[in-house]
Amino acid sequence: PSVIGSMALLTPPNHCCICVSPYIAPSLTELRQILWTNRKPVAPVNQVWPNLYIGDESVARDKTTLSSLGVTHILNAAAGRHRINTGQRFYSDLGVEYHGVEAADHPEFNIQPFFRPAAQFIDSALQKNGKVFVHCAMGVSRSGALVLAYLMICRSLTLVDAIIAVRLNRDIGPNSGFLEQLRQLELSLRPQSRQLTEEEEHADMS
Repeated sequence: PSVIGSMALLTPPNHCCICVSPYIAPSLTELRQILWTNRKPVAPVNQVWPNLYIGDESVARDKTTLSSLGVTHILNAAAGRHRINTGQRFYSDLGVEYHGVEAADHPEFNIQPFFRPAAQFIDSALQKNGKVFVHCAMGVSRSGALVLAYLMICRSLTLVDAIIAVRLNRDIGPNSGFLEQLRQLELSLRPQSRQLTEEEEHADMS
């Protein structure tokens, strides 16, 4: 069955009403299928949304490429002393705004508290016609998760639609823990939504 809720139009004799069935949040299995089907080699950087780029560490350190792209804002999803330790000072000669997220690419890492601050940073930049470069080490898991959160929070996309939109231009792959946290974000953004029951999930897989 589709993960998108169906809509039925009911027309009683004296009035009309639109009845919308609850949106059913996709299972982790369904999300993995969407993410890992027909994958292509990942380039160092891709534009995944107007003026929004995802890339890897090599591009994050390549000021010539960043300048040629016209990047005005950088979101480092792998910030920190023992990860990609760039920071505002590293980019001082480019005149860009920098935001660092000290996230570890482990399923047990709690990345959810960073969803809204990262989304606000991206949205504020795009509202000012800026160009945002979001990166982690490979430009796949941490950066992918934060960009998906932005599309869900600020562009009102469902998680599935956000994944599909990004994958048109870049294959991302948030780890299983990040995917589950994105599922929880979706449930919080869509109060009428629900998760599949175990019985429904097993029936969907059979």
